[in-house]
Amino acid sequence: MIETKILKINHNDAEKLKEAADIIKNGGVVAIPTETVYGLAASVYDENAVKKIFKAKGRPQDNPLIVHIGEPSQLYEIAVNVPASAEKLVQQFMPGPLTIILPKSERIPDIVTAGLKNVAVRMPLHKTAREFIKYCGVPLAAPSANISGSPSPTSAQHVYDDLNGKIPLIIDGGECTVGVESTVISLVGGIPELLRPGAITVEQLEEALGEISVNPAILEEANSNERVNSPGLLHKHYSPKTKVIAVKGSAEDFVRYVNARKDKSVCALVFEEDKDLLEVPFITYGKKDDYHSQERALFKSLRQIDYLKKDICYAQLPNDEKEGLAVLNRLLRAAQFSIINANNSFIIVGLTGKTGGGKSTVSRILEEKGAAIIDCDKVAREVLSEDNNLLGELSKEFGNSIIKDGVLDRKALASLAFKDKESTERLNLITHPHITKSVYSKLSELKNKGARVAVIDAAALIESKISEICDIIVVTHAPYEERLKRIRERDGLTEKEALLRICAQKDDDFYISKADYLINNFYPNSIEEQLKPLLKRLGL
Repeated sequence: MIETKILKINHNDAEKLKEAADIIKNGGVVAIPTETVYGLAASVYDENAVKKIFKAKGRPQDNPLIVHIGEPSQLYEIAVNVPASAEKLVQQFMPGPLTIILPKSERIPDIVTAGLKNVAVRMPLHKTAREFIKYCGVPLAAPSANISGSPSPTSAQHVYDDLNGKIPLIIDGGECTVGVESTVISLVGGIPELLRPGAITVEQLEEALGEISVNPAILEEANSNERVNSPGLLHKHYSPKTKVIAVKGSAEDFVRYVNARKDKSVCALVFEEDKDLLEVPFITYGKKDDYHSQERALFKSLRQIDYLKKDICYAQLPNDEKEGLAVLNRLLRAAQFSIINANNSFIIVGLTGKTGGGKSTVSRILEEKGAAIIDCDKVAREVLSEDNNLLGELSKEFGNSIIKDGVLDRKALASLAFKDKESTERLNLITHPHITKSVYSKLSELKNKGARVAVIDAAALIESKISEICDIIVVTHAPYEERLKRIRERDGLTEKEALLRICAQKDDDFYISKADYLINNFYPNSIEEQLKPLLKRLGL
């Protein structure tokens, strides 16, 4: 294991710069600061040194690297057929957070460009980075100095957190002032093409060059088989360990959507202005309409999410896709293009409990308040009447006595299936997959029709795993004697038959332990009062 040293250096520290440059000259790698993010650098002409970059990062070798130069004249060492448009960009934006893709010189090894005939070049604005390149005497290949796929590092500490023991030296040049990687534009071919957004905006590039095209992969999920033509175009990139889900919509919709999930293991990545409205743990990343502050804070904030130790982080997306393009691009990749439109958010409530616990009463109230109801008893009846294969499976398991005149005799099936827990489990194993498939179909229909809240009323919600897609679990509860009385009156059962139904289910603690909301549906409790917090959360 390599001892990793952090050395604070500025552009005037000649001795320290020389010490660090000797590592590069001897075939090593060094993490360097730039104004965008920290890079992991090696001599562009040393294939073995470049391989060390890929090894330290765990980076796939089909992902090209950016070459960093210390002065404009080095551009002509590594690129050929440099057009006038490139010289114009160099004049206006270099040094700065811009990378230009040009035809590569024969001197550039294929490992640097992932076998492509073009090379990505930039000259950093950071003075220490440029001075370091000059001391090295060669251009440097340098992707971000992090574990591949994780949030890019904007401080020496971030680099240390990811690469300690894998590289010999980190040059500490302070916090990065831009905070997201450079803008990448290709000048190979006809119309210049934006491949990665950054601090140099589309408008600035258009002002300099005229018409430019924007690669669709910036905001869309690319085909996994497509070759990556630029750094930053991988499907999954910039991702913390916590699963990120990107959320579109107004601040009010975002807050409502996230707060509706406050009892889950969730947190939020949110703008400063909206943090006080949240009822879940959060990390902020800049101000709502200050896109530069968002860029500066983004990667640091993505790293901080993991400290909250939650399963899911809902990330608030920029308001303006044009001005916030750089941040939007990074967040979509951090989320692996998992996106929710909170303007049309769809909340799924699972309603369950032991038989006779009063689910139908709660279901009726929620329906009156505007929720769409999926009654799994009705779904089961539909499935059993329409699916001959299912009838065949049931008769094979429980005998032909449950079929009369080609139709299921539900009472006969119940007498056999609810006589003990084992029989009930056998019934569930057969019916649940069919019922679940139908429930999913009905949910899709409701969502397409614009429903905001769907309630799945199911006695076996948890056992069937339907609960796993629910945002909220509501459990109704009533004392044993009350439940016994209700189901005898409701279903016309003898006391023995009713007892068998009750005993075939899990015990009370099983349901109560799963509840986000427990509704005690028996006198003198008021169901309406108990439902008020839930209704508020659902916006009903």
